[in-house]
Amino acid sequence: MKSQPTNSAISTYNKIVKQTYFQLVKEAKALLATIEEEPLRYSLIREDKQSFQQGTIVHEFLNPLLYLRLECYAENKLGIHFGWELMPTFGEYYHIMNTFVRLVYKLTMADTTAINIEDCIRTDYVINECSAAYEHLEERGLRHHTFVLIPYKAKPIKRKLRKVA
Repeated sequence: MKSQPTNSAISTYNKIVKQTYFQLVKEAKALLATIEEEPLRYSLIREDKQSFQQGTIVHEFLNPLLYLRLECYAENKLGIHFGWELMPTFGEYYHIMNTFVRLVYKLTMADTTAINIEDCIRTDYVINECSAAYEHLEERGLRHHTFVLIPYKAKPIKRKLRKVA
């Protein structure tokens, strides 16, 4: 028989999931900042300041290329949904989606965090048409979301260093 998790165990779990989620948002914004085209750097952000209860969307980040959502599930445990725009292999933005998916799993691995939060990644659905979701919310009106433009930041040029004898 499974034992019920205690409130302190759930709050510790939620704290680490929330920290990891906002680290993912930060990394996603850094990836998107390298895109020159301004429309692809616009994002919709939703934040609910309410207390956690099952079904509450705590935070949502939606961009034409990437999607992240922090949501409260059963037992008031937080979960992370994610998504990315499907791109042809080796397309112009393929490396951004590739890096993003690897980041999601890298930052939630059991080895990376103080406690195991691997089960916070929710895969009951994965958004693979972020641009369509973005357009839908934009057309529907922004009752819950706000527009944010991620400032452009050119990629640093990596130079090959010579070996010094």
